[in-house]
Amino acid sequence: MNPVFSVAIKEFQDGLRNRWLISITLIFAVLSIGLSYYGAVASGQIGITSLSSTIASLSSLAVFLIPLIALLLAYDSFVGEQESGTLLLLLTYPISHRQLLLGKFVGQGGIMALATILGFGSAAVVLAFQTDVMSVLHSFGLFIATAILLGLCFIAIAYVISLLVTEKSKAAGLALILWFFFILVFDLGLLAVLVGMEEGLSQSQLVNLMLLNPADIFRMVNLASLDTSDVNGVLAVAINGSISPAGLLGLQCAWIVVPLIIAGVIFNRKTL
Repeated sequence: MNPVFSVAIKEFQDGLRNRWLISITLIFAVLSIGLSYYGAVASGQIGITSLSSTIASLSSLAVFLIPLIALLLAYDSFVGEQESGTLLLLLTYPISHRQLLLGKFVGQGGIMALATILGFGSAAVVLAFQTDVMSVLHSFGLFIATAILLGLCFIAIAYVISLLVTEKSKAAGLALILWFFFILVFDLGLLAVLVGMEEGLSQSQLVNLMLLNPADIFRMVNLASLDTSDVNGVLAVAINGSISPAGLLGLQCAWIVVPLIIAGVIFNRKTL
């Protein structure tokens, strides 16, 4: 069997043994169904509102949960095995650094992808019984695909962290700091720039800055296909930018490939 798939199967089985798949799926399913059906309670309604409002709400939920879960899933992938001595043992087998890295990525990415499909897909099934099935398939298909890409991006970033440090505690701390930066600090900083600059930023400048954050790219690619009346604030301006949804998807993929390449370079040069 190909070494990459051998490692991937091991990582996937470890995820099942540690209840990662079940836990992530249940979290996504409960929150997505609850948000889909009770998201309009604040406005005095119970039940499904517009599909675009539901996707916008789910995107806001996913952008907080998925990066955090992906980082927690993968932050100790290398440093944890280095501390226990199993990483050095693995490398005594006929497997290259690149194959080990890709195998872990495929295995843990598979856990994240399957949990995302099952968890958020449950909300799509609920909506399909109450609205147009084709509209639900189109909107949720894009949402789930981009949510998977977002998870893969942060798994790749977690590998960079795991390979840079020598202790699990440091990796965990760096993972939480990065989550805090990309999900909270970045957008607050962007808002401060918009408010603080006398002439403000042009639309193209705003979009270019948001491309530095994979979480913002995820939100833009999902909200760009929705009714902008359901979106306000900075994103309402950014989603009308010049970059097409296909271009944003390409940038999401770049946010996966580049950290993986960086992780591969660090791994090749790392002294065990």
